[in-house]
Amino acid sequence: MSALPPSLRRDACLTGLFYLGLGLTGGAVFMAVRPQLFAEDDPVQTLANLTGQQGLARIGIALELGSAIFQALTAVWFAKLFSHIDRHAASVVALFGMVNPIATLASSVMLRAALDTALGHSSADPAISHLFVLTSHHFWAAGAIFFGLWLIPMGWIVLKERFGPRPLGWILILGGIGYVASVFIAVLAPHAGAWIGLLTIPPTIGEFWMIGLLFWKGLRRTTKYDQK
Repeated sequence: MSALPPSLRRDACLTGLFYLGLGLTGGAVFMAVRPQLFAEDDPVQTLANLTGQQGLARIGIALELGSAIFQALTAVWFAKLFSHIDRHAASVVALFGMVNPIATLASSVMLRAALDTALGHSSADPAISHLFVLTSHHFWAAGAIFFGLWLIPMGWIVLKERFGPRPLGWILILGGIGYVASVFIAVLAPHAGAWIGLLTIPPTIGEFWMIGLLFWKGLRRTTKYDQK
């Protein structure tokens, strides 16, 4: 596993920082915000959650916007960092990585519309706000396709150029495939929730492993670049 030249250590740290920001904002949305706002199959409760927890809903919107920003920055800096290894693979990482922020922005728009609809009139139709939140959720789900796809060339770079341990490369590739598969399973087998959750574990491990690797490579000081 080769060391980075001094000129790229800063890029590695920035990539890790942006990736960590993506993980924290995206994780907060799914674990702390959405479960408290969206009541599946209960539009009345969803409306009550939006009106009763307006502050939480606004925090959720802000977190989604932040997640889109961090995702875009991560994709750009990965391309910059990996371009010295494999320009084509680096471009693919950036291309796939820039699709997910578009889905996240669309999700934040729908969540904002749900909140404005809920607060706009005392007799607001619960079904409308519920539909907006549901659509927001499905934008995230569809975006997971490209959130999985960008892990595949990332893992390829790890394997091809020994950017990190080989197990990390395989975890990223298989995890990316799992992310994509989870989207189709959710559509074709909507009651297979437990299996979908299992498919997201490997990529999560791989992503946080990659974040740690980026910081380690960025902070590691060497006197010269280790040639292969």
